[in-house]
Amino acid sequence: MTTDDLMARALGTLGDDGPVSVEAIHLLADLADVPDSMVIAEVADLLDVSPHTLRYYERAGLVEVDRDGNGHRVYDAEAVRRLVFITRMRLSGMPMRDLQYYISLADAGEHTVPERLDILLEHRDTIRRRIRELTLSLAATEYKIATYGGSAGPDVQAPAIDTDTDRMTPPPDVSPRP
Repeated sequence: MTTDDLMARALGTLGDDGPVSVEAIHLLADLADVPDSMVIAEVADLLDVSPHTLRYYERAGLVEVDRDGNGHRVYDAEAVRRLVFITRMRLSGMPMRDLQYYISLADAGEHTVPERLDILLEHRDTIRRRIRELTLSLAATEYKIATYGGSAGPDVQAPAIDTDTDRMTPPPDVSPRP
């Protein structure tokens, strides 16, 4: 099972535009189908990252990985769960320094929960801003698709054709912008 499979399962619980539920997050961290120990290539495949990325996360102090008798990395379920979290935070744009600080707090114990909460609240605000920016970008893309005669999403009105000039004009409720 790859990260794409994990994400598909988690996103499937959301529907098209539903609110995020804790169940979706549990599906991302549910490693019941994953072996108790995995080698670096298996974890890289599962998370859809390169082995180099996993070694980097280890060097950066984000995850501790045991070694077998031959010195090869062996990832247990706890390490893989942490890596799922790390990859989600990186995908959401959390800078490495913030992630390193967060992980150091998590490793320090329960007394750091308030500070970790503050970090996550701030990151949530950043993600929400990015979602709004991406929503605006999606609206612009949908509008252009409709302008070119393509099928736009349900929230986008197609432009009208001015029969006098054969030019496309925006729908009445869209004000023209320079």
